[in-house]
Amino acid sequence: MAPQRSVGGGATGPVTMARAIGMGLRRALEDDPKTLVMGEDVGQLGGVFRVTDGLLKDFGEARVIDTPLGEAGIIGTAVGLALRGYRPVCEIQFDGFVYPAFDQIVSSLAKLHARSRGRLSVPVVIRIPFGGGIGAVEHHSESPEAYFAHTAGLRVVSPATPNDAYWMIQQAVSSADPVVFLEPKRRYWEKAELDLASSPLPMGEARLVLPGSQVTLVAYGPTVRTAIDAAAAAREEGISIEVIDLRSLSPLDVDAVEASVRRTGRLVVVHEAPVSLGLGAELAAQITERCFHSLEAPVLRVGGAAVPYPPARVEEHYLPDVDRVLHAVDRALAY
Repeated sequence: MAPQRSVGGGATGPVTMARAIGMGLRRALEDDPKTLVMGEDVGQLGGVFRVTDGLLKDFGEARVIDTPLGEAGIIGTAVGLALRGYRPVCEIQFDGFVYPAFDQIVSSLAKLHARSRGRLSVPVVIRIPFGGGIGAVEHHSESPEAYFAHTAGLRVVSPATPNDAYWMIQQAVSSADPVVFLEPKRRYWEKAELDLASSPLPMGEARLVLPGSQVTLVAYGPTVRTAIDAAAAAREEGISIEVIDLRSLSPLDVDAVEASVRRTGRLVVVHEAPVSLGLGAELAAQITERCFHSLEAPVLRVGGAAVPYPPARVEEHYLPDVDRVLHAVDRALAY
């Protein structure tokens, strides 16, 4: 684990995450003529979040493909294209729409490399806007990451900043493995610096966001901003929190979390998905195994309830916020 490294100039100024992903896709299309972008409305409309805006005009409909409304067909077609040497990047419009493609993803995409004893590779990227916080209707605010992180053969990643999003989408496209690329939709419009000359972290490596000494706070995707805000509020009370952005959910950079917990003695994990059987549970188990004698308190988790995502008017009661994170930090420090 390390801070983001830079090799010189090239800063473009503040850009949104949506714009950064679009820029990364453009670079991937330029670099490899076998790269394709496909999905519902990715061409003429530029995607429902306008991430792919302008790509159809510049690369043509043979490489930026508007598909029918059928997620199973999108992924099934992408698998066939990948086996023919292409690198498809599939957009699933919303997280809750990915389930019709679940069989294609877990039964074919994730298993073909192992099933062929390494002779076949299926370099497919599945872009999924995920999480809540935008006031959407049913099936538009899911957090399906644990399903895919549990599936051997898939890489699962989630950027939390525009700079990471720009580089990670290119790393995902160039990967020989299938990648589920989870985009925190409520962070699409937040701006931050993008440095085109920076040297990106490896895709599977966690990032140290803020150093601290009393509690390790781990987050990914949409909750990294929540963790940063909680750490800032805690510092006003004299509490030092170390914030780690996982970035990769499969594989997990447990070594980075372990190193931090050995310094702080406490761990709180925060994610939007339900707490039960989530990424926080896996981290709690692994850190307890590795750091039992270093822990000063049980590993605590902050996340959603074990209920279907609620209506938009009450989603603020479901999503982890700064107060809930700080309450968990206080509980950890009370031991």
